[in-house]
Amino acid sequence: MSLLVVGTVAFDAIETPFGKTDKIVGGAASYIALASSYFYKDIQLVSVIGDDFPDSFLNTLKSQSVKLDGLQIKKGEKSFFWSGKYHNDLNSRDTLDTQLNVLANFDPIVPENSKECDFLMLGNLVPAVQKKVITQLKKRPKLIVLDTMNFWMDIALDDLKENLKLIDVLTINDSEARQLSGEYSLVKAAQKILAMGPSTLVIKKGEHGALLFNKKEVFFAPALPLEEVFDPTGAGDSFAGGFIGYLAKTGDISFENMKRAIIYGSAMASFTVQKFGTEKLIGLTEKEVNERIQEFVSLVQFDISLVS
Repeated sequence: MSLLVVGTVAFDAIETPFGKTDKIVGGAASYIALASSYFYKDIQLVSVIGDDFPDSFLNTLKSQSVKLDGLQIKKGEKSFFWSGKYHNDLNSRDTLDTQLNVLANFDPIVPENSKECDFLMLGNLVPAVQKKVITQLKKRPKLIVLDTMNFWMDIALDDLKENLKLIDVLTINDSEARQLSGEYSLVKAAQKILAMGPSTLVIKKGEHGALLFNKKEVFFAPALPLEEVFDPTGAGDSFAGGFIGYLAKTGDISFENMKRAIIYGSAMASFTVQKFGTEKLIGLTEKEVNERIQEFVSLVQFDISLVS
């Protein structure tokens, strides 16, 4: 089995109440690929960068068994750049600068050896670009997961809704779920969104955990209480990477196994927020990952006796 990851590999400049960075590596596909690589070792990346991108990070991806055949490098051009400032609650932020650069004309090309992938993770991108990837595949993957955001709901809603008919799992946050559905109740929102096409919905709630829905069942996983959170950028993408990486590793896409995948995704997100950018996702040991997952298990596991 193989996992195809599509999204941005980019530069970010971030300011939070705990500090600020100059230009550092970011991008949805960077976080997704790194997080999933701790569970699965047959990952192909499709993205685009300029020739200003550091070889050191590309070598890091290769060392994590991420194949870069589908990574386009545009000579003489600059990589996508985003700059943002987070408010004190770390749940809201202001975009200070966005430079599309190579992303403005990104035409994804899926390598021949990935056109029959078993798992497809479509990171946050222009819906039309996400669809281009799906249409290049020679067979339908076992599972297609798509992440999106409110920006595309604002300017490309029709294209996004067309994509929802082609996928299995949608991952969005709570405000995006409300915007897409027009419902404030997340339970009502989930049922409306599931009627648009996907069989499963993940609603990410940041420090308040994540919800997993299908048309009959609901599952909730809490976030790990952390003493310090430095940078929430990429947490949702790391969550998606852990989620799809675990599903690809097990090959089991049942709702029961997706519950476990939610925990794996939450664990990887909890690492990401502890440092700026992708730093914390690089060089984790198997022991560290397993211990973090066990923390989540301990957080939610308990016995109870019903009182009659």
